[in-house]
Amino acid sequence: MIISRTPFRISFFGGGTDYPVWYEKHGGSVLSTTIDKYCYISARHLPPFFDYKYRIRYTTREEVNDISQIQHPSVKESLNYVNFNSPMEMVHTSDLPARTGIGSSSAFTVGFLNSLYALQGKMVSKKQLALDAIYVEQNLIKENVGSQDHTASAFGGFNRIDFGGAEKISVKPIIMNPQRLESLQDHLMLFFTGFSRSASEIAGEQIKKTPDKYNELMQMKSMVDKAVDILVNDSVPMEEFGKLLDQSWKLKRGLTHLISNDQIDSIYERGLKAGAIGGKLCGAGAGGFILFFAKPENQLKIKEELKDLLYVPFRFENQGSQIIFHNPQKIS
Repeated sequence: MIISRTPFRISFFGGGTDYPVWYEKHGGSVLSTTIDKYCYISARHLPPFFDYKYRIRYTTREEVNDISQIQHPSVKESLNYVNFNSPMEMVHTSDLPARTGIGSSSAFTVGFLNSLYALQGKMVSKKQLALDAIYVEQNLIKENVGSQDHTASAFGGFNRIDFGGAEKISVKPIIMNPQRLESLQDHLMLFFTGFSRSASEIAGEQIKKTPDKYNELMQMKSMVDKAVDILVNDSVPMEEFGKLLDQSWKLKRGLTHLISNDQIDSIYERGLKAGAIGGKLCGAGAGGFILFFAKPENQLKIKEELKDLLYVPFRFENQGSQIIFHNPQKIS
């Protein structure tokens, strides 16, 4: 039996520059962190007592005899990718709902691949795990998905991630004064809007418009440098990070008409009027989780204003995808 634990992520800046159609020509950069909310996957070799070879449990239960019959795209393609042909069982549970902008589908693929490698007696590097998950989702499943989610979930931590060039991905932890890092976390508030969306559809529209959004995407990429400069310079007020978030969100919501809507705009404006300095919708857009940056003394008022939404406390985490339980089986 193997149990993997893989964190979800929050992206602050640079989202949209992590699509291959962009970064293979211009390079991409994002600033993101993983958080203490996780996707858990248990996997084991299935004992030889059943009339099926694969039992897959998520929101649906699948019991099939051939990988080609599996409906879950990531499970099917991951099994094919690592040439896993033995009977097996997989069970998925999660701290947060899917399709809500925190990288859940990518965290699933990272965690499942990690579990499959462990079942095969293999340990791969965090970078290889990220690259493998990116390949499965972008090339095998053919999802409209960027490369930041898999990288963040595999590595864990508060990082600047650069895309493109010979290395494909480069992960650089943000080194900050511990008190300043704590202050940053204390300024962040996460709310669940209560409605989910298809990230692939929104991302597909954004990818189509990428050639026409060169100036906007270059600005969004440059904001990663500005954000890092703010964070590592103790003399710069932390509020500047929130103001930059506000600028970035206004740029992002203009990339396509699918990213925001009247409900999201209303929530965002209510948050600002209640005292937030800036914020953004997490992920591709149109629903899911919304992040606000606000001084701690203003947060009670913001919670009261947004009491129709679910407030979700969180902290940063820095471990990435891990095998948290490993008990080898003997299958006769």
